[in-house]
Amino acid sequence: MIGVRDDLAELEGYHSAQVTVDVRLNTNESPYPPPAAWRDAFLAELAATPFHRYPDREARALREAIGRLHGVGPEQVLAGNGSNEVIQALCLAYGGPGRTAAVFEPTYALHSHIPRITGTGVAVGQRRDDFTLDPAEVERVVAEAQPAITFLCSPNNPTGVIDGPEVIEAALAVAPGLVVVDEAYGQFTSSSALSMVADDRALVVTRTFSKTWSMAGCRLGYLVAPAAVVAGAERAVLPYHLDAATQIAGRLALQYTAEMEARVAALVAERSRLAAALAALPVDTWPSGANFLLFRARNVDGPAVWKGLVERSVLVRDCSSWPRLDGCLRVTVGTPDEDDAFLAALTEVLS
Repeated sequence: MIGVRDDLAELEGYHSAQVTVDVRLNTNESPYPPPAAWRDAFLAELAATPFHRYPDREARALREAIGRLHGVGPEQVLAGNGSNEVIQALCLAYGGPGRTAAVFEPTYALHSHIPRITGTGVAVGQRRDDFTLDPAEVERVVAEAQPAITFLCSPNNPTGVIDGPEVIEAALAVAPGLVVVDEAYGQFTSSSALSMVADDRALVVTRTFSKTWSMAGCRLGYLVAPAAVVAGAERAVLPYHLDAATQIAGRLALQYTAEMEARVAALVAERSRLAAALAALPVDTWPSGANFLLFRARNVDGPAVWKGLVERSVLVRDCSSWPRLDGCLRVTVGTPDEDDAFLAALTEVLS
């Protein structure tokens, strides 16, 4: 029997531990469900859906709704099964054998993983000790690697650090290919590259419905880019890749922007409370513009802290094996009750 490609043989899949616990704070989901009115509207429209027919192949109504949200036309929007699928489409269309993607560690693991599974090379730059990104480092890596795709992530996962416009401008000034800014957590901060997207700039911004829109179960993400870039990425997606139910869910969600913004405001306030509580414990933390916090215990090994939390029925993300994150754990901002349970369990583990 033929084996997998040689370049995939040593590549492990990307996953997060699935453990049965009372408090799950490891995957950056929203702790709050979508509005009840959204659910009612979704179920009503779902009941009238002709499931014996294929969905709209172009997801036109959904793309128009996303475009209205951001002030662009539907031809500048591509929706997919989570933002990971639109990143994969970009790598298939603009990467591949003989081409390279640039990333800056530590950052979202799939920015390296997806290029590799599409046969795209990966050039790695480094963030500063405080995990901010030096524009000079961006310029150095891009000049050396001449990447077809340069990945930025703001707020950065898993550190929470925001890459300012000066970093994006530096990348755009020297990159020979696309500059992709992953804004999966963009609504948790006021900084965004969306206003910088234009048909004469090779800038792509990706977002997701999984976090602020409370729709992780629907697997819906999208990109906003020049129309020509979208047209190129569309060549790499499979026919009918976005099912009817997901298209309906996403389109209807955009009618509840005020409710989404209220959830985001509550989580940002809770993030501040959680950060203040962690500051009183023997851990190091980093400022975050997302719905999570990265922390490292000062006197206890990271995996031991993770295990101790699981034993107390609290699950966070163990990032200690990720590049430059020895001993680090990442906790999603949950409800106040969930965060109190996490803090109580962490206090016990550290003592």
